[in-house]
Amino acid sequence: MGLVRLRIRELATEKGWTLKEVAERSGVNYSTVASYTRRQAMAMTDFTAIQKLARAFDIPIEDLVEVLEE
Repeated sequence: MGLVRLRIRELATEKGWTLKEVAERSGVNYSTVASYTRRQAMAMTDFTAIQKLARAFDIPIEDLVEVLEE
């Protein structure tokens, strides 16, 4: 099973957004956004949340997800 990391914090910084703003703009619960930013690597994530986050940042999912290990 592969490990991934979501680039939420970097993308939010580029846009000048707080994590709370990311949550509001994406419709993803703040605790989920905060949890994803604290993790160095994840084996499982909610695909719907990833899709909403990518849409909020106006980027393809591939730019949000960093594959650490396959």
